Amino acid sequence: MALNEFLEKRNEGEDSEMSFVDHLEELRWHLIRAIVAVVVGAIGFFIFSNIFVDKIIFGPTRPDFVSIQWLCNIGRKVGVGDGLCFTSTVVKFQETTMTGQFIASFTVAFIGGFVLAFPYILWEMWRFVKPALSERERKGTTGIIFWVSILFFIGVAFGYFILTPLMVNFYFNYKLSDQITIIPTFSDYLENMIYTTAGVGLLFQMPLLILALSKAGIISSDLLKRYRRHAFMVILVAAAIITPTTDPFSLAVVTLPLYLLFEISVKLAARGEAARAKEDGTIQEWS
Repeated sequence: MALNEFLEKRNEGEDSEMSFVDHLEELRWHLIRAIVAVVVGAIGFFIFSNIFVDKIIFGPTRPDFVSIQWLCNIGRKVGVGDGLCFTSTVVKFQETTMTGQFIASFTVAFIGGFVLAFPYILWEMWRFVKPALSERERKGTTGIIFWVSILFFIGVAFGYFILTPLMVNFYFNYKLSDQITIIPTFSDYLENMIYTTAGVGLLFQMPLLILALSKAGIISSDLLKRYRRHAFMVILVAAAIITPTTDPFSLAVVTLPLYLLFEISVKLAARGEAARAKEDGTIQEWS
């Protein structure tokens, strides 16, 4: 949708005509309120940053972490022995600059604030976009903030409880030589953790993104089905890289959720096509 067309539709949904500058002013205030929400959350995380880092950030690096124990017990019950039990490793980090920990405190605070304020950020963006939608489009997007937020938090939880412990165990036990001692910086660990939590949370938006693209006619469910095997192989390779062992159950722990996400995307794409075809048929009937 072109910018001019979008602004015209917003004007149709408003009580009075708004200029381009008025639209920008309104968008600015939506963004300001969203940023304020992130900052407020970040302040709370910064005040308790020591506790947050020790209990939450470093949690997946400890052998008594809840999901590590859970995976180990499940592995024993299904008959793979200690295949899912993490190798006992003392995980230590270092900082090579004086300002490293101080800057990391701000990073932790703002990422925490962003995750906490994510539903509100969506709500502010939705309030700006809503006037440009037709009544049918509004009904079709009922509950969008709820579902986007749920998928985001599920992705964050999956990245935190599953992917991060697997990542730590794999890289701390992967050695080219016994003469190499692994002592990464805290900043390096934090960067990777952000990718496997907030990044995966955003990745879990794929089903809704696919639905939107299919409704717009950009992609089709047939295209996704045609490349289903390729998608599975990509997911399988990614799972093999981050899992601590190569036993089937360990690979399945990571592969199945990601592949299920892909299959949900295919189903939603088909639904999007059906809704688009129905809408086109209705338009043709009226014309």
